[in-house]
Amino acid sequence: MEAGELAVYMFSTCLFATLLQHPASPVRHAIQADLSRRALMGLAIGTTVGAMILSPWGQQSGGHFNPALTIAFFRLGKLEPWDALFYPTAQFLGAIAGVAVASFVLRDALASSAVRYAVTVPAMHGKAAAFFAETAISFVLMITILFVSNREVLAPYTPHFVGALYAIFITFETPLSGMSMNPARTFASALYASYWHALWIYFIAPTLGMLVAAEVFLYARGGIGPFCAKLHHANKRRCIFHHSQQEVSFGKKFHSEQVNQA
Repeated sequence: MEAGELAVYMFSTCLFATLLQHPASPVRHAIQADLSRRALMGLAIGTTVGAMILSPWGQQSGGHFNPALTIAFFRLGKLEPWDALFYPTAQFLGAIAGVAVASFVLRDALASSAVRYAVTVPAMHGKAAAFFAETAISFVLMITILFVSNREVLAPYTPHFVGALYAIFITFETPLSGMSMNPARTFASALYASYWHALWIYFIAPTLGMLVAAEVFLYARGGIGPFCAKLHHANKRRCIFHHSQQEVSFGKKFHSEQVNQA
């Protein structure tokens, strides 16, 4: 499921990037402003991300489709070591498969210099700015997920918060680093483009940002971890993650239903 979610994410990213950036695309000719095109890209990807988290697969797997996110939840004690190994493995394989399918469907358009497999690279302000930006947006994403998903009133809207953040980051942060937040996403594009410049940034910065967010969350709550590692827990699908003893109300309700059904 995690592999499938990453494959859909990467295929969508490549598709929308081609539509918005390729010189032969009518969308590219219709929308001249870079900011407007990034806003459309953000809206498209943000909607895709939110929909995948809310999908049956996302509800069961947790909707991570990001190795950095999975590692942060492992640090918080929500995953077994076995799952913490195989989740990122599946995510990398899914990302590679998604670009492969996009390459087959879009042909030479995806490989053009204007699109270049939707690679993420440091932009106008260099590597240091890209590293800081990737760390910052990854921190904001993770801290938002943790605090929102552990509030009874806000928890059901976690997928919407995540989708909105993706849209905002793509619109405004892309000129700094290309907006990745995801080692698997960057690796898959780099693999097909044979472009490895500053790849280390996109492995270290998102992971660092999300791990720091996990520590801040624990500190703010006196060491009490999150209830679960699912981004959408208010469903009746099987959950493989560890649940905390101090459960939020919605977690108690659905956990009880799962126990009764079992």
